Amino acid sequence: MSSRHCQVTGRKPGFGKQVSHSHRRTSRRWLPNTQRRRYWLPSENRTVVLNLSTKGIKTVDKRGIESVVADLRRQGVKV
Repeated sequence: MSSRHCQVTGRKPGFGKQVSHSHRRTSRRWLPNTQRRRYWLPSENRTVVLNLSTKGIKTVDKRGIESVVADLRRQGVKV
């Protein structure tokens, strides 16, 4: 797993070209806005640390951390 990768939404860096005024093209990357977040899991009485994009943080706020962690475990992610 790369460091700039959202564990919930799966967002990764985007690739493309930077075009200068003279139209010379060079490669570049668009990095997702990822944050390292700690969440308390009451069912296991412990905290989990997730690398999330800002959209992933909103998803956790909406669905709840228990539901998100259950989905991650179904996908085979060790949390």
